[in-house]
This record gives sequence, C-alpha cells and structure tokens, in this order.
Amino acid sequence: MPALWQTPRDAQMWENKRMRSFLNLGTRRHLHLLRSPWEGDHKVSTRLLQVPRSFHTAPRCLAPVPPLPEKGGKVRHGLVPEEFFQFLYPKTGVTGPYMLGTGLLLYLLSKEVYIVNHETIAAATIGVVILYGIKNFGPKVAEFADKLNEEKVAKAQEVKDLALNSLQQAIEEERKEQWRAEGRQMLFDAKRNNVAMLLETNYRERLHMVTNEVKKRLDYQVAMQHLQRRLAQEHMVSWVEKSVVKSITPQQEKESIAKCITDLKVLAKNMQARATV
Repeated sequence: MPALWQTPRDAQMWENKRMRSFLNLGTRRHLHLLRSPWEGDHKVSTRLLQVPRSFHTAPRCLAPVPPLPEKGGKVRHGLVPEEFFQFLYPKTGVTGPYMLGTGLLLYLLSKEVYIVNHETIAAATIGVVILYGIKNFGPKVAEFADKLNEEKVAKAQEVKDLALNSLQQAIEEERKEQWRAEGRQMLFDAKRNNVAMLLETNYRERLHMVTNEVKKRLDYQVAMQHLQRRLAQEHMVSWVEKSVVKSITPQQEKESIAKCITDLKVLAKNMQARATV
C-alpha cells in the first residue's frame, strides 16, 4: 500500500479495490479493521468479516499431573547441565564440550564480539564472591531452607492426617449406622413380638376377669337358691310345729306329761339298780 495518497478520492479507490480483492480471494475468515490512509481527515471504515472457527474442541485432559522433582538434574561446574555433555559425547568424545566452550570463548574474544573491560573484571569478582558464598554458606542456607520446607511438609501432613482420621471416623460411623440399620429389622420383630405378647396377656387377663365375674354371679344365684330352700324348710318346719301344737288338746297334754313322768321314774329305778349291782 502506498504510504501517502494525493487525494482522498485516490485513497477511497484504493480501499474499494482492496475490498474487492479480499472478496475475490475468499478471505472471509478473519476480522479486519480496514483503515483509510487519511486518518486525520477521514473516518475509519470498518468491514466485519467471518470470525474464524475454533478447532480446539477436544475435551480437557483430566489425567493426573506428574509431581515435580524434589531435586534438580546433574550439572557440571555448577552451571552446565549433564545432558549437554551426554548429547555431545557420541560425536565429539569427552573433550568435545570443553573444546566447544573454549573455541567459542576465543572466537568471541578474537573477533571482539565481547570486549574485555572493567565490567568484565567486576563481573568476575562478583562471580567469585557468589561462588565463595555458595561454597561456604550454601549448605547452611540449604539446610535452613530444607528445615523450613520439612516444617511446612510436616504441617501439611498433619492436616492431611487429621483429615484422613476424620474421614476414617466418619466412615466407621457410617458403617455403624449401616449395621444398626441392618439390626433395626430384628429390633422391630422383637418389638412386634412384645406387642403381641402384651395383647395376648391383656386378652387373657380380661378373659380371667370375665370368668371370675361370671363365677361370682353363678355363686350368687346358687347362694340365693340355697337361702330360698333353707327359708322354705324353716317355714315348713315352723308351720308343722305350729300345726301339731295346735292339734294337741289339754287332756292329751296331761296324759303325755304323766307318761313322761312315769317313764322318767322307770328310768331312775333302772339306774339305781345298775348302781347297786
């Protein structure tokens, strides 16, 4: 596109030509903002094209992420990884990496890509100080950091153990509840049997009470019959006595009294005769 147009008409003609070329080439896949070169004098003309379709339709991978290594890989000279030496060993041998490093350093110095100046001396000094600090204080700092890390891990493990214990306790409680739910049927059966026994006992008690009440009423009727019979007999005896007494005359009474006296005298004589014998 030319950097500058002579007139706004030329700019508009160029914009229309560009739009036609886009339509002819079939580039309706992107969203573009077509700006006029005369940004200070003309408004920005925009054209909305088709938005590109996303091809990332695969589901997210929910596989477990491998844990990060606790220790780093092996290095040589405190900086160069061991994989670099293993990569160059089949092609250059043991001295290949060292020769590569030395040649690269000589190339940089000879071609003056890197110029040795006071900053190089300062960097070397700082490097020596850093190496001295790492060699002398590195193990202590690492031990202190490991101690802090172990404390954090111990706290996290303690929280994890507490959570596991609580979950285990919850599982045991759930198993107990399930066991209780299984034995609840037996408990219900026992309660049903107890209720049935109580109903049977109540029925027998009421049956015994009814039997006793009926027996009492029957005994009452029998006693009433005996009483009526006894009263009838007494009444009959008294009536007979009264009838007999009324039928006796005074003459018969005197004769019976005299006969009784005579019988008593005879009995007295007999008793006296027996006493003398």
